[in-house]
Amino acid sequence: MSDAVSKDSTPRALGVALAVAFVCALLVSVVAVSLRPIYKANIEAERIAQLELVLAALSDIGRAQTIDSLEAHLLTLATGKFDTTTDPAGFDAQRDAGRPATSVAIPDDLDLAGLKRRALLAQVYLVRASDKRVELIILPVSGRGYQSTLRAWLVLDGNARTVRALKFYQHGETPGVGARIEEPEWEARWRDLPAYDDDGVLRIGVRTHAGGGFSEHTQYQVDGISGATRTAQGVDGMLRFWLGEFGYAPFLQRIREGQL
Repeated sequence: MSDAVSKDSTPRALGVALAVAFVCALLVSVVAVSLRPIYKANIEAERIAQLELVLAALSDIGRAQTIDSLEAHLLTLATGKFDTTTDPAGFDAQRDAGRPATSVAIPDDLDLAGLKRRALLAQVYLVRASDKRVELIILPVSGRGYQSTLRAWLVLDGNARTVRALKFYQHGETPGVGARIEEPEWEARWRDLPAYDDDGVLRIGVRTHAGGGFSEHTQYQVDGISGATRTAQGVDGMLRFWLGEFGYAPFLQRIREGQL
């Protein structure tokens, strides 16, 4: 009789387990759908908070703007063309960079920023003159520092060759040392800095110590921060990666050619 009970209880237990799994899956789906608007709202709130920092940087260079005046686009990094098929609401580059379907592995020899992967898309902003000419280009950039991932806004002049501002909005570097990258005095060193030489070769960088590093191209570099060599190297690699071929180079070339 015990064998009969055992045989009867096995499919019953399996049925109960499947029913519980189905109910749990249904509940998870319902919760995910119901929380989606909240997730999008949080992403939008974070985006606005980040943009407020770059708007402050634009005010510092005499180009006061509002969020509504910025021309927002989702950019396909590989081609330098705008993506019009993806809903920008809720777009999260950090999330996309961690998903194989929405990101790409960065070749080791090109991964100057130490990111491993980057999202296929990036949300960029343009400021145009009254004649529709691009005056400012606002790009999100990121890279590994000493203790954290550095995240910043890089603002280029409409010529796509000159830095107008660099504004950090997130990092976890050492207070009083690497954290000084967000001090106005250090950020001001990037203002009106040419990123490329006359032949169009990318030269931007950070000098990690006086008289060393990139001394042959000093007009394209800023002095590092004393005691924060690793952080300075992180900033250097971050900018060189994102302005390079695996970053925004295709997009910037299209701007230089007047295609946007």
